Amino acid sequence: MQEIIAKTRTFRRFAQKEAISTAVLHELVDLARLGGSARNGQPWQYMVVNTPELCAKIFPHLAWAAYLTDWAGPAEGERPSAYVLCLLNKKWLRGSPAEAQFDLGVATQNLLLGAMEKRIGGCRIGAFSPRLAELFELPEHLSLSLLVALGKPRETVILEECRDDEDIRYWRDEHGVHHVPKRSLESCLVTLKVRQE
Repeated sequence: MQEIIAKTRTFRRFAQKEAISTAVLHELVDLARLGGSARNGQPWQYMVVNTPELCAKIFPHLAWAAYLTDWAGPAEGERPSAYVLCLLNKKWLRGSPAEAQFDLGVATQNLLLGAMEKRIGGCRIGAFSPRLAELFELPEHLSLSLLVALGKPRETVILEECRDDEDIRYWRDEHGVHHVPKRSLESCLVTLKVRQE
């Protein structure tokens, strides 16, 4: 389990011409829907996109890798070959929208783990232009919250330990290898005193 979790990184460069079938995308959405859900509301619906024409229309509305200030995003040939649009169905919402966002984290992690098992990489994208939603005839009860970009990875991502608690910015070296600092297990574990009554 640890190995597949460690391999399931955020990938931002893909082999664009390597298509992902609709059947595979449906398998990944099936994994997403099986995740836990607050109040068992299950308020998320998904639209899969894998045609080059629609992928090309989606791409200009996305922002990529804020820490890499000198990189505008994947070049032609390295762009995603598929997307999963994550849509909040307000009719199905139980509890708060914040609870639904927790559910979406669980759902998309399931999706990305399943994708990596198939050697497909992904990137959650919440930074997109409001005009993206205008590409679609969205009914009032659906709102676009997140996209998952997918494709065969065309980059190497290496995990490394943070040198200190402030050193969390990912970066690329001169060979284009993407480095992701992770906090150590020791720094993530805390022991709290129990309040005396």
